[in-house]
Amino acid sequence: MASIKVVLRKKKNKDGTYPLAIRVTKDRKTSFIHLGHHLNENEWDVKNQKVKSSHKNSARLNSLIATKKKEAYDTLLQLETHKDDLTSQVVTARIKPKVGSSFNAQAKAFIANHKGKYNRVKTDQSRIKYFQEFLKNRDITFAEINVPLLKRFTAWLRTERNVSERTITNYLILIRAIYNYAIAAEVVDQKHYPFGKGKISISLPESEKIGLNADDVQKIEALDLSELPAWNHARNLWLISFYFAGMRVSDVLQMKWSDFQNGRYYYRMGKNQKICNLQPPAKVFDIINQYVNDEQKNDLIFPELKKLKTLDDDFAIDRTIAYKTKLIDKYLRYIAKHEDVKLTKKFTMHISRHTFGNLAGKNVSLRVLQEAFRHSSLTTTANYMRAFVTDDLDNALDTVVNFKPVTV
Repeated sequence: MASIKVVLRKKKNKDGTYPLAIRVTKDRKTSFIHLGHHLNENEWDVKNQKVKSSHKNSARLNSLIATKKKEAYDTLLQLETHKDDLTSQVVTARIKPKVGSSFNAQAKAFIANHKGKYNRVKTDQSRIKYFQEFLKNRDITFAEINVPLLKRFTAWLRTERNVSERTITNYLILIRAIYNYAIAAEVVDQKHYPFGKGKISISLPESEKIGLNADDVQKIEALDLSELPAWNHARNLWLISFYFAGMRVSDVLQMKWSDFQNGRYYYRMGKNQKICNLQPPAKVFDIINQYVNDEQKNDLIFPELKKLKTLDDDFAIDRTIAYKTKLIDKYLRYIAKHEDVKLTKKFTMHISRHTFGNLAGKNVSLRVLQEAFRHSSLTTTANYMRAFVTDDLDNALDTVVNFKPVTV
């Protein structure tokens, strides 16, 4: 059952007001329908979902809210009666007033539906821009987005933009998502759909995962960076990520002192909101103790997010993390070139996860690794570890080509 609630969005406008919106929640995923009005926080009655009488236009706005909520509930009831695959996006697409039926108009509406999610919006906007460049900035109908056009687009990405197969797949996934959004909004007929069996089939290609070896990590740990504080800080963040089985940089930068209780580390994983409970290796405390005497703000251990006024603004947090990650990776590249390290492999925050997988190899059971990586299924972990555990295949090749006795 989906739920509908009228709220003030968390992202504040420049004038200090907040956007008024209907929030649709389905299976813990939310979408928003902006009502085109903005309020000060003290003008909104959160409990009763209405504008306080102190606002000069409270009666008119509350009438609008009541009308929009009724429309939303009526639409939701109709959809839940006829649709099994209901999502929050499908609901919002049907409730919102229909916008133009062209690709550009629907792409704009699709992006607006993810307002506040910095990484998602930035990435999608960039990919849409490439598609528009391929089209020479010509707006097209969805009926024109057919199999031949999409094949020409993928060829253009390979030859003109030198894009990897994995990235090409991501472009197609986005176009398909916008197409599905337009179908849900009933601005395009399903019969034109160019994806699926016998059409454009989308499958994620395996990506190469190369992690550092034990010798590489030990060189990084032993490196004296006492005269280079920025380098040392970048190294610390990478090691923290590695020590926690390749923890995502967003979770590392949001670490708090209060997350460490009774010798364990408790946190909610940002990507999927899973609650994790880990016993930190002793090396973790050697690192975080370097920050005990730093400025204390919002209970954060590391400095990257301390300049933010609040931790309630997800958009600002994501934007800051994206910028800071680029800066951290820059210093990691410097470390990789250090004469006492001399890495031949890529050295970034992301590679810590591959490094943990590489060193875990066959020494750690898949069930334990599933918990370490916070994967939702054992199959995901098995597929991930295939990139690192190749001993059986190596031995099989050696046995056959050198005519050795077969062992079972």
